[in-house]
Amino acid sequence: MKLLYLYYVEKTLKKMIQNIKKITALETFPVRHPVLRAEKPIESCHFDGDILETTLHFGLYENKNLAGVISLFEEKNDLFDAEKQFQIRGMAVLKQHQRKGFGEKLIINSEKYCMDQNSNLIWFNARKEAVGFYKKMGYQVKGLPFEIKDVGEHIVMFKKNE
Repeated sequence: MKLLYLYYVEKTLKKMIQNIKKITALETFPVRHPVLRAEKPIESCHFDGDILETTLHFGLYENKNLAGVISLFEEKNDLFDAEKQFQIRGMAVLKQHQRKGFGEKLIINSEKYCMDQNSNLIWFNARKEAVGFYKKMGYQVKGLPFEIKDVGEHIVMFKKNE
């Protein structure tokens, strides 16, 4: 039974990676906008640092349709001592694709990328409603909640790569 489970996990991971590919910042907008910036102009989907060479964007596709996105910024946060840090930004899954494990797949893919880059730490500003999801993925809270103007309440979360 355990062998069958391991086979299933390996097969699922291979399939997962095949569905995730690098995309451009502009290609994230069709997911960022309805999920993260629905009441705002499409231009609000552009984040400072989106087009830096050190920034990566990944898209998760289901049946060739973009269903979720995540962006990784090589960005140091002074709250942490880690030498090489990555910040996750713009993590979003279209509503009709939520609760299918797509967010988890995007996070796992990003963690693998960061480990391959010898990163010591991943951090991000989590929306209040997403904290439970990230805690299940092994992320910890740092500090107190704070408000991001026109976006809402957030809290810093992190995970060390060991």
